Amino acid sequence: PDLRQTNLLWTRKVSEEAQSLISYHKLQPHPEGGYFAETYRSKFSTAIHFLITPGNVSHVHILTKSDEIWHFYKGDPMTVVELDEKEPSHYRLTVLGPDHSKGHVSQYAVKAGTWFGSLPNEGSKYSFVGCTVAPAFTFDQFKLAT
Repeated sequence: PDLRQTNLLWTRKVSEEAQSLISYHKLQPHPEGGYFAETYRSKFSTAIHFLITPGNVSHVHILTKSDEIWHFYKGDPMTVVELDEKEPSHYRLTVLGPDHSKGHVSQYAVKAGTWFGSLPNEGSKYSFVGCTVAPAFTFDQFKLAT
C-alpha cells in the first residue's frame, strides 16, 4: 500500500534539518506515524531510524511478542506514552531527549504487550531516534489502536 495515504505528514511542512534527515536516511512514512527506515534485521532483532515532527504522532499501538528499546539521537525532546490496559486511566510518560538535568532519558524500553505511542514535545522541530525490537519485528504482532 502507499503509506503516504496513511500519514498526513507528507502534506505538512517540516524543518529544513528534518527534511535533510529524511533525505539522507531515506526515511519513508511509517504506518503508525512519523518517518522511518529499517537499518538492521535478523531473526533475533530489528532496528529502525525514526523521525517525528510537529503535528504528527506515533499512534497508539502494541507489539505483542517483542520489547522495543528507544534511543535518542538528535533534535528536541519527545514523549513516549504507555497505557495500562487493566486500568485505562493510568499511564506513564517518559521523555526522550538531550537534557538529563530536565529528566530526559537517552534510552528507554517498552515491554512487549504494552499499548504505547509517542509525540513531539511542545515547541519541538523534530526528534530523531532509533528503535530496536527484540525478538525481531514482524507485522503479525503489531496492532494499531482503533
